[in-house]
Amino acid sequence: GQLQPLKKVASGGEFSRLLFAIKYLMADKMAMPTLIFDEIDTGISGEVALQMVRMMKDIANKHQVICITHLPQVAAKGERHFFVYKDNSSEKTISKIKLLAQDERVHELAKMIAGANPSAFALESAKELLQN
Repeated sequence: GQLQPLKKVASGGEFSRLLFAIKYLMADKMAMPTLIFDEIDTGISGEVALQMVRMMKDIANKHQVICITHLPQVAAKGERHFFVYKDNSSEKTISKIKLLAQDERVHELAKMIAGANPSAFALESAKELLQN
């Protein structure tokens, strides 16, 4: 067959992993102090997500890493956890960012696991993610 553009033949998850692998391999060759991974973990979970975390930590030894994620197992491994949200209280929507304290971090991870009203089990799972 004929070669096709990657965006046509790769799934979102495959494309994310390829992009991440390229950034991982190029990190030491790029003169960029900060690398941003915006939902690079789309379409992955479990062991693959944890391997990406290990690779991001490796990059973070020499670069600042900012990772935007919806996966609790990825968010839990960051040195700091920021919550980004939209404020609709005025005429225009404003994006805001807040550094989470430890108890807020547990609650936010639990929400990522179980939704807006996390159960005691989700809260315990969030605590466990932060400890391991």
